[in-house]
Parts: sequence; C-alpha cells; structure tokens
Amino acid sequence: MALIDDLLDLAERPRAELPGEALAMARLSLVDWVVCGRAALDVPVAATFRAFADTEGGRPTASLFGGDRTSARTAAMVNAVISHALDLDDTHLAHIGHLSVGIYPAVVALGEEAGASAEEVVAAFLVGAEGAVRVGVTLGAAHYDRGFHQTGTAGAFGATIAAGRILGLTRDEMRSAIGLCASRAGGLRSLFGTMAKPYNAGTAASNGVEVARLAKLGLTAGEDGLSGHQGFIPTHTEEVGALPGPDRFLFLDNTYKFHACCHGLHAMIEALGERPAGFGAAEVAGVEVRTNPRWLTVCDIKAPKTGGDVKFSYAWLAGMVLHDIPTGNGRLYTDELAADPVLTAFASRVSVAGDAGLGDGAVAVTLTARDGATVDLAHDVTERPTPEALEARLAVKARTLLGPEGDTLAASLAEAGLSAADIGAILRGDRAERASPRAVA
Repeated sequence: MALIDDLLDLAERPRAELPGEALAMARLSLVDWVVCGRAALDVPVAATFRAFADTEGGRPTASLFGGDRTSARTAAMVNAVISHALDLDDTHLAHIGHLSVGIYPAVVALGEEAGASAEEVVAAFLVGAEGAVRVGVTLGAAHYDRGFHQTGTAGAFGATIAAGRILGLTRDEMRSAIGLCASRAGGLRSLFGTMAKPYNAGTAASNGVEVARLAKLGLTAGEDGLSGHQGFIPTHTEEVGALPGPDRFLFLDNTYKFHACCHGLHAMIEALGERPAGFGAAEVAGVEVRTNPRWLTVCDIKAPKTGGDVKFSYAWLAGMVLHDIPTGNGRLYTDELAADPVLTAFASRVSVAGDAGLGDGAVAVTLTARDGATVDLAHDVTERPTPEALEARLAVKARTLLGPEGDTLAASLAEAGLSAADIGAILRGDRAERASPRAVA
C-alpha cells in the first residue's frame, strides 16, 4: 500500500481505536508544548511574531500565547514559533524533528474555531504526529543531510492531517490536502542557530491550516503528491527509508527535552550529569565525546559566535555542565555566553568523534582527570522512561520554567470536559474562561 493510503487510513481512525499509551503520551506533549510556549513570552522572536499577527488582521477566532486572538492560520504560525523559541520542545529522533510545535498550534487554532473538545484536539494531534513521523522516516537521513529540516517538511504533512481531521475532511479532501501540502512544505537547517530557526515550525503549522481549509473549500490536487511522480518524497530525498507496518505507533518513540539546546547534545549532558565526584571542571583535563556521526554536522560548532550557536556546540555544553551552569534555562544562551572566557578556554579540552556503532540517541564519554584517573560514561535518550518517571520530570521542568503556574498547568489541562477554547484561554493566561465543547460522536 502507498504511504499516502496509510496516512489516509490513519487520519480516519476513530479515537477509540487509537492506542491508549500513545494518547497518554500525546496528552503529556500537550502539557509540554503549552509550558514551552508560556515560558517563551518575553523572547525577542515572540514579540516579532505577535507584532506580525497585529499586521495580519482576519477573524479573531484563535488564541495567541500571552496575547489576544487572531485568525487560525496566523495563530498557528505565531504559536509554533513562540513555543519553539527556547528549543525546549519535544523531539522525535527517527522523524528527525519536533512534533508538538508544528502540529499542536494548528490543531488548537482550528479546534477553537470549530468548538472541538480537548480530547478531539489530542486525537487529531496524535494522528498528525504519527503521520509526520512516517513521512520523516521515509524521507530519511538523506533528506536531513541535504540540509532540510523535517520539522518544517515532514511536520507540515502532520499538521495537514491533524488540521484536516479537526475540519472533518472526507478521504478525497484529505488526499487533496496532502497533495497541496507537497507544494507548501519546506524548512532548511541553514536557519539553525539563528533567530529564524523557529520559523520552520511556524510554516509547518500555518501550512497545515491553509491547505486543509483549501481542500475543505474544494481545491483539489493530484492522486499522490507525496510519493507519486515528481511528488514531494522523490524530489526531496535520494534514499527512501523503510517503515514498519501501520499497527506500530512510531510516535511512542518521542523524546522530551530537559535542556534548552539541540537534542543531539542531550545524551552527553545526561551522561556528564552522572559523573562521580572528583570530575568537576577544575579536576578534568580532557573530555572525549563519541557520538553518532550524523550529529557532527549538526551540533559540533567548535567556536560559537552567538547564543544560538551555543545550542549546537558539544564543547560549550560540556563546559556548562562541568561548571554547573544550568542547561535548561534558555535565557542563559546569550552572545555573552558564547564569548565567555572560561568556557572558551575549557573548550580546548573537549574532543568529539563520530562512532557509527552508536545509535542516534546514544553517546559515550570518557573523562580524564589531571591526576590521570579516568571514568567512562554513557547515556541513550531513546531509552524510554516509565510514564510515571516522565510525567514527574516534565512536572519539574514546568515548575522550573513557570514557577507556581507550572505546578497547576498540568492539572488545568487534564480537567474533565475541557475544550479547545479552554486550551486557548490557558495559552492567553486566562484560566477563568471556560467553554463547552461540541458533542463528540
């Protein structure tokens, strides 16, 4: 069966037939997405895109993080950018991108407009996220290595599927929406380290809203704009990846960020956090990092020039951990940090090498002390924690980023009878507002 047919089947799957474990993880992703967005309200790019929303006009049907209401398409873009601004949102390493920031903004924006329930929002996100992962895996590492960013490319297809589900597209309309998305999806890694990197998530979300709505209005496209002749996949990758059957939900391999930097660095950070006493910055003479070779072209900036560059530097993050500088505070990643003389000097002690025997989420680190003692450390971020452990750690993250608001946010998003409009009120910071969702079949 063609990939597009698998995606169409996925989009039509009733909520009752979606895996309970995957739905539970999708609910955690909703909380984490809202936390990331609420925590980034004062980031410069957030102000830029809220100002952009002011220039757009349109029907004010959808909520903005920390702001007012605007049109659904504009809200999808702005909320995606804001929630990706701190680089603390979830990552799927097989998809090679960020799912929540490209898909939830589209679903919530249209859900507010449609009067959807929170459960409908979560289910639409889940099928969209699973679709995005499957497109991302099919595009494969070759797509990423050519410079494409799956958050904006594969993610746009996920946003399209999710948005189309909220709008109630027929199978033929969804096919057209996916075909239209093939002409809209885009995103480049050349934006990494710049203020514009979150824009890749923004275009994914807004493209999903746009093409789903156009398909609903009757705009048609080809039979298979995804894998067909001159479709998106054959024109955007040289080596198609293999997919398991549709019964296995790949979304369950989603991972969550606890450090405000490229996810390729997280395994090293976690490993260094487990070092024994006697291996602090003052005692360590050398740090040898071995990682999957794919990350060497992503997050091995030897001499970062900006705070954005720091988020893609093994040397700087190793120095931050060993100097006990918090890695989860996105506001610390400044141009001044890139020029820090202590970290600059320490970077000369850090060496990074590729090891094809390590998985995408794994790292091996050897620390050598000044007295010659060594310690070997390892970590793999793809090793799934228990649901209880993950929920507890996300709660700590929310509290760290938002203070008292973080303590209550998860409970607010888990309230019975919650609607998309209620989620919108939480985005704006107005929890008192409640709305009744439409009846769910």
